[in-house]
Amino acid sequence: MKLASLVVEGERRAGAVDVSRGTVTLVPAHVGTVDDIVRGGPAALDAARAAVAHGGPETVALPHVRLESPLHRFNRDILCTGWNYWDHFEESKGRREGQDPQERPRHPTFFTKGPDTVIGPADDIAYDPDLSARWDYEAEIALVIGRDGRSIPEEKALDHVFGYLVANDVSQRDLQRAHGGQWLKGKSIDATMPLGPWLTTADEVGDLTALRVRCEVNGQVLQDATSGQMAFPVPRIIAELSRGMTLRAGDVVLTGTPSGIGSAREPQVFLADGDVVVTRVSGLGELRNEVRRTRLT
Repeated sequence: MKLASLVVEGERRAGAVDVSRGTVTLVPAHVGTVDDIVRGGPAALDAARAAVAHGGPETVALPHVRLESPLHRFNRDILCTGWNYWDHFEESKGRREGQDPQERPRHPTFFTKGPDTVIGPADDIAYDPDLSARWDYEAEIALVIGRDGRSIPEEKALDHVFGYLVANDVSQRDLQRAHGGQWLKGKSIDATMPLGPWLTTADEVGDLTALRVRCEVNGQVLQDATSGQMAFPVPRIIAELSRGMTLRAGDVVLTGTPSGIGSAREPQVFLADGDVVVTRVSGLGELRNEVRRTRLT
């Protein structure tokens, strides 16, 4: 099931997307929003499926609606994985301005970014050149936890995943460097992380090593990789992140970006007002966002 979020007559509703038909079928309001369904577990998902299949709900053409970010209620910061494609790790060597580790990490690198970064699949990416001069793109696969767990064994990790989305971890490289080399500040600017276009339930995602991740800026492909190139696959990420730390239904986890980021290019490529950023993951959908000058300071 592909669960989208949209506003109908002033009320946020969940919708089931049929990509082949180009339609979205409204889930009855009593079933709840996408956030409600995620937190409600298998019973809530079954109720949503049954309601769409048998309830005679309203169906509208997908091009006629504006989808929001599927999720709006966050338990905490977005949980993120850094340096999780070895080609990305290697391309940035010598360019991290004091952040270079001596060797490839033996465990996933984790950081967080604020939930106010999240925007919808067609919303503008906020851009303020007075705040930062180095706005970079990072296409990523995101996952959503569907069942609470702590110290989750790697072999059971996928049992805790509700579904997957597309994300772009837009980052401000100079802010990363200016605040002690940590990543929180340079990745937590409001209204800068597109998320969506819908939440694809885990049962609809096949081989987790065969998802193609792409990012285009103004029609030029700048990132193109498969999830099989991850240094640490999804089960390992969940197992290590949850060790001694409870993951809860509704938590969003980003799984890292492949090579091709702007700050590692020669010459460097950074986002500017008017740029169109398209982020795609095969089977999960597409984000299409324009960079728009916005006063943030």
